[in-house]
Amino acid sequence: MTDETTNGAPKGELTLRTLAMPGDTNAAGDIFGGWVMAQMDLASGIRGAEIAGGRVVTAAVNEMSFAMPVKVGDTLCIYTHLERVGRTSMVLLVEAWAQRYLSHVMEKVTDASFVMVALDKNGKPTPVQR
Repeated sequence: MTDETTNGAPKGELTLRTLAMPGDTNAAGDIFGGWVMAQMDLASGIRGAEIAGGRVVTAAVNEMSFAMPVKVGDTLCIYTHLERVGRTSMVLLVEAWAQRYLSHVMEKVTDASFVMVALDKNGKPTPVQR
């Protein structure tokens, strides 16, 4: 059985999946937006390091707004898509989708562009080793 998606289909590669737990909620029972953003940052680091062939750091996150909440029990699925590569940096489009608890329904929660910078062993920007 294939997943049903709302708001189109995810763009990019599935990079990270994790379960939304009660300890990650606000007083209303919704998952904190900061937790979702942290998962997106983790996925950016994973994909960025694969692309750069080494260490990367997050330099910027551009414009994030939330279309809908993530609930306890949902599986948060993070997709990454390489938008462009510069000399020492890259831009990744990162999408967060919620697979709703005990269903095959996938709903897009948010997206943002993450700017990642490749670093050498001394922590200085270094050319991306594509």
